[in-house]
Amino acid sequence: MTCTDAQVRLMMQERQKGRTQEQAAVKANIRSRKTVARYEQLGKLPSDLKEPRQYRTRQDPFADDWPQVEQMLRDAPELEAKTLFEWLCERNLGKYQEGQLRTLQRRVFDWRALNGDKTAVLEQVHRPGESLQSDGTWLSELEITIAGEPFKHILIHCVLPYSNWEWGVMAQSESLLAYQRALQATLFRLGAAPTYHQTDNASAVTFQVRGEAGKRDYNQGYVELLNHFGMQPRTIQVGSPEQNGDIETSNGGLKRSLRQHLLMRGSRDFDTLEEYKQFLEGVMAKRNEGRQERLAEEMAVMQPLKAQAISTYQEVRVKVNRGGMIRVQNNSYSVPTSLIGYQVRVHIYEWHLEVRYGHQVVETIPRLVGQNKQQINYRHLIDSLLRKPGGFRNYRYREALFPSLVFRQAWEQLQKWHSPRKADLTYLRVLNLAAKHQESEVAAALKALLAQSAQWDETDVEPFLQRQQPAPVPSLEPAQIDLNRYDRLLREVA
Repeated sequence: MTCTDAQVRLMMQERQKGRTQEQAAVKANIRSRKTVARYEQLGKLPSDLKEPRQYRTRQDPFADDWPQVEQMLRDAPELEAKTLFEWLCERNLGKYQEGQLRTLQRRVFDWRALNGDKTAVLEQVHRPGESLQSDGTWLSELEITIAGEPFKHILIHCVLPYSNWEWGVMAQSESLLAYQRALQATLFRLGAAPTYHQTDNASAVTFQVRGEAGKRDYNQGYVELLNHFGMQPRTIQVGSPEQNGDIETSNGGLKRSLRQHLLMRGSRDFDTLEEYKQFLEGVMAKRNEGRQERLAEEMAVMQPLKAQAISTYQEVRVKVNRGGMIRVQNNSYSVPTSLIGYQVRVHIYEWHLEVRYGHQVVETIPRLVGQNKQQINYRHLIDSLLRKPGGFRNYRYREALFPSLVFRQAWEQLQKWHSPRKADLTYLRVLNLAAKHQESEVAAALKALLAQSAQWDETDVEPFLQRQQPAPVPSLEPAQIDLNRYDRLLREVA
């Protein structure tokens, strides 16, 4: 008689209670006392006695073609079973049915288990205070908005692998300046520095050695940065991202935590960049609360931080060209035309540039990310354009001279009414009004004029601006300061 595991367990329980073999057999619904004796002697359950089947229950439908399929897998191991099945069906019309795909998938799965070539992930031993890993991870997928506008940004994330303590700063790109800001913020928050700083082979940190494929060396600016903080550089091997697995795992954990806190907050919109920064730092600080014990082990062996803070900007000197433009980090920016021919100093911050002449900041410009882009302010060029209106139509950066869609619509309407030169000159005079007054007020005037059928020019825009009365300046009473109160306060303290 075939017994189940449940019957044998019940039978053994009865025998442990002192029942006879006959009594145990009756209790477990087993007919023979000999069956009880047999399982007592074996000491195993029926399921333990079953041996895996070593034979096929039906004929292998791929037996004839399998040798060729196997050779194809050796030549190209990434081939999928579905692709191979489609190839077999085309090669042997009518031989295979759609339902046999699962059979081939099992065959390919088993073949890969026995013949596949995979590289094992080698788990690393982390020593307290040995290294700090840094990596740039994009947070744009969180769909953060600042005052309703999408905010594209990257987090330069720093992690101590032993304790998983983390910190980071927001940036526009994975640049050397961004790594400098992140490393400085992290080290000053710790108050100590580990021996190594480990990164991947980002272009901000390393460069391709000319003539030696696959070999990279450290950028001089990065080496100087680490020397300042008394650290040594260390990177992963080219094409081996698994060597930076700790920081990659921490990136994913931080993003999941940020998503949860955003859900609890109920909104992904922040009024200011500073508000979002506080939110981000608050999440990282909360995650670090449970890591203090292992962090203490790291702090005990790390060197106290003695280096002074360094500036959070890079300075370059450039000359303003004849077009009133400067070129910084392969991007072009307009500046006041009075600086044409002069050399200026540019402080490059993460989010903006400061153009300086002498000790004076003459212009603050949003910093562009990428290469061969332009940041043109029509207010810098409007006087030159009015002197030479013929240069407007074919100006290289003409699109930047339309602050919004309504300005372009106005220019297109003027072209229908006037000759090219007169249309351009009229538009430039309108643009000059936008430079001298509020751009939004001129835009509102143009919108109203475009809604009319009558022709108009810049003189029709001016009455709209005169209607805008400036807000009255409140009168302030001069404060009366009684210095006797301070004298009484000092006597009371004494």
